Amino acid sequence: MSAATTRSRTPDRLCAEAVDLARGAAEEAAAPGVVGEHVGLVSEGDRVVTHFFECRELGYRGWRWAVTVARASRAKIVTVDEAVLLPGPDAVLAPEWVPWSERLRPGDMGPGDLLPTDAEDLRLEPGFSGEDEPAPNSAVSHEMADLVEAEDADVTSGPPARLPFTPSRGSIAAVAEELGMRRARVLSRYGLHIAADRWEEAFGAKTPMAQSAPAACVTCGFLVPIGGSLGQAFGVCANEFSPADGRLVSLSYGCGGHSEAAVMPRPPQPAPPVIDETRVDPFPLRPAPDSGSVPATSDEDTEELGHS
Repeated sequence: MSAATTRSRTPDRLCAEAVDLARGAAEEAAAPGVVGEHVGLVSEGDRVVTHFFECRELGYRGWRWAVTVARASRAKIVTVDEAVLLPGPDAVLAPEWVPWSERLRPGDMGPGDLLPTDAEDLRLEPGFSGEDEPAPNSAVSHEMADLVEAEDADVTSGPPARLPFTPSRGSIAAVAEELGMRRARVLSRYGLHIAADRWEEAFGAKTPMAQSAPAACVTCGFLVPIGGSLGQAFGVCANEFSPADGRLVSLSYGCGGHSEAAVMPRPPQPAPPVIDETRVDPFPLRPAPDSGSVPATSDEDTEELGHS
């Protein structure tokens, strides 16, 4: 170890004793009553020392005022180099800044919000690549196979802004535009894969709801089929009582609202009345004298009054 290295690690005596000078510089840079006790010093080099003072400012817990003092060679006068507010080991710091494009999460957009799409978004690809070569999302395309392995692979030869807006007459793009089917970009195979993984994680077979379901969505009457390749694994739930109502669900997903899980039995219907129209039942106009439970007896008092 050299002598210069040893001197740099040992604080200079005059600079280390200049605590009052450093405090005055900190109080000049800070508000009154903010600079607290002296909490230590560190040697920054030959005849350069940084003094630390406690910060009493509200909202800056754990921060310290750092004042660096120095002196010239063979000089006995110590001067102030700089005074700054620095976080200490226990300081409360803001989280690391993340660009908005990386902070955005599904569900963050509200009414009126616009989300621009990157020109080189890996989830999209040109809708038409020309007549002489297969589409990038075709099964014979080697670009999609490489894109699955490396997410940073190039999807297009140039940004969509450079794609021709007016296709040449007679080309595939021109015919598609006449039919109203032209789109500048469509989902790539990579875009389909990451979307399917996201939907499978939210409404798939491994969710707690699907694990306790009586049956899978593939046999549910509320499942609305979708077209395309995704229709082989996903559908739309149309059960208003299901937690996945209106969502894209995996065919292996399930919930307690399955159409065939619990079929309510119909209430029993009473038998229709039987009417026999081939026989006549006579009904007397007056009841028989001996038809009651009390025998008919003559009342002598009523007979004298003339009652019948």
